[in-house]
Amino acid sequence: MARIIKTIEIEGQPAVALFDTGATYTYVRASLLAKAPRRRVKKPVRVALGGQKIAITEICLMDGKIEGLSFFGDAVPVKNPGPANGHALDAIIGALTLERWEIQLDPRKGTLDLNGLRRREFTEY
Repeated sequence: MARIIKTIEIEGQPAVALFDTGATYTYVRASLLAKAPRRRVKKPVRVALGGQKIAITEICLMDGKIEGLSFFGDAVPVKNPGPANGHALDAIIGALTLERWEIQLDPRKGTLDLNGLRRREFTEY
């Protein structure tokens, strides 16, 4: 079983991202989100991220690409998402983003199923 780490694009810039179903939110290095629209949250949420405790005080609306396929979503700006498997991470793509775009992880092969991004058509209930 391997962690899935890939170089993607966030706000037009390359970013090393960990795809993590164990993380609820998507966390992105704040410098990559410098021009992204931000909104403060009314009541901060506290989370543990890579051994550090942070308070989520704002979220950003971001655009990105995975293997050339566009996606958008909300992200928590953080100073440093931390390392994983010897990589300095720029982003952790969490469960809410993965579910929104129907991105499936195959940790045995170290691959992503991006059919949701390719299809770009969803049924809402």
